Amino acid sequence: MTPSSFWNHAQANPEHVALIEPDGTEHTAGAVLSACNRVVHGLRTLGLGPGDTVAVVLENSAPVLEVSLAAGQAGIYITPVNHHLTAHEVAFILADCEAKAVVCSAEYAPLVSDAIARGDSDLPPEARFCVGGADGFRPYADLKDHPDTTPENRLGGFVMTYTSGTTGRPRGVRRPFGEVPPDFLADNFTGFLKLFGIDPGGVHLVSSPLYHTAVINWSLYSLHFGATAVLMDKWSPEGTLERIQKHRVTHSHMVPTHFTRMLALPDDVRAGYDTSSITHLVHGAAPCPIPVKHAMLEWFGPVVYEYYAASEGGGTTATPAQWLARPGTVGAPWPISTIRILDDDLNLLEPGDIGTVWIRMGEHKFVYHGDEEKTQKAWNEGFFTVGDAGYLDEDGFLYLVDRKADMIISGGVNIYPAEIECELITHPDVVDCAVFGIPNEDWGEEVKAVVELRAGLTADAAITEAILGFCRERIAGYKCPRSLDFVDELPRDPNGKLYKRRLRDPYWEGRDRAI
Repeated sequence: MTPSSFWNHAQANPEHVALIEPDGTEHTAGAVLSACNRVVHGLRTLGLGPGDTVAVVLENSAPVLEVSLAAGQAGIYITPVNHHLTAHEVAFILADCEAKAVVCSAEYAPLVSDAIARGDSDLPPEARFCVGGADGFRPYADLKDHPDTTPENRLGGFVMTYTSGTTGRPRGVRRPFGEVPPDFLADNFTGFLKLFGIDPGGVHLVSSPLYHTAVINWSLYSLHFGATAVLMDKWSPEGTLERIQKHRVTHSHMVPTHFTRMLALPDDVRAGYDTSSITHLVHGAAPCPIPVKHAMLEWFGPVVYEYYAASEGGGTTATPAQWLARPGTVGAPWPISTIRILDDDLNLLEPGDIGTVWIRMGEHKFVYHGDEEKTQKAWNEGFFTVGDAGYLDEDGFLYLVDRKADMIISGGVNIYPAEIECELITHPDVVDCAVFGIPNEDWGEEVKAVVELRAGLTADAAITEAILGFCRERIAGYKCPRSLDFVDELPRDPNGKLYKRRLRDPYWEGRDRAI
């Protein structure tokens, strides 16, 4: 049986519309196949080979997927970089992932130029490409100025996205892939969609930025399954409904913030769109409030699926019927997954007992690129953890009762306080600091910082703005503290351990962070 891969589908049906860009531009499967083949030849001409990395700093557009599909059949890692990051942060990722080539858009060329100038990345001028053109970059067309013949020695490649952590620096989640033919690897990827009962073909709506792990994976898996990918760039609730109706969208991946924004539309606006084509509206990335989930099920019908996973892997799935029978669950383990709950001493806990969630996905392995210590801490007896706390019920369904100890989830985006604290503490007036999440009705959580100032300084509006401005220069806007409090001394024990909950808990009094 022919493996289900984009490359096989494109050869069999080149006139199929595989991709629709945010401006409505349509690309046939044959055209996308031609582009990704050309990119493979272009990358190889630059000297990239199996195990090397190409980075992209792009808005949602055809080139993201062209380069991704090229990497996927050349044994190359692709690292999509969040274009909301600062040059300081982008410089670290480009150097850490050891990018041998980069593709950006004209809008983000200044960001990439600044990052290259201040970083340690080894990116020669001939390996820097820009869609639309910019000084210091070769046109993206140059990378594609090669034959569109099927590349020889095809080899499966992977996406390597960056996830932050307690060390305060983002780390690339790197999976070894061996010498696996790309078509068979892609066929395995489509098995993820089958977990939800999604049929081959259909239309997948890409409603979030492709630099997110789940978003780019869902898009690629859908293309490998023979679907059309409809890209959104600037998300809006009514724009989502418009595209669902216009393109007869069958499935999409969203986060709870999308749900709350869509539910906030006036009843007559919501009723004005035909959403009957939707068979699977899948959500993850952040806890969904139970009333919101009920409202979405009432609106769209029994098509709202949930799953639990991370950039490192997963996971669990909850069908609409399973969730309605067990409100609040994030589902039962995938057929290839095993979930166990351990206490702090790594002892197995009984159903109903809360502990740390550990996951096993068959023989699945990963490392945190460049961070052996963090990798070692993540694994135990073939199971890995990302630090979430939860429990299993008697039937093996998982419930999350808290997030990672300190992680903030704002609008479905993971924000790690340690990363912010590492920058904040370098301000000359800051002696000590703590960052944590506080309630936000729209985004779920927002970033709060508490600072201990250098002796002799007085907290006032000027110093507040100076510190917040310092943050805005060094970290992405969505990670910057929305507000700043000052204390005489942060609560620490004699060994220096910070009692962060003493600072955070008053803001959550009477509220449940688990929902």
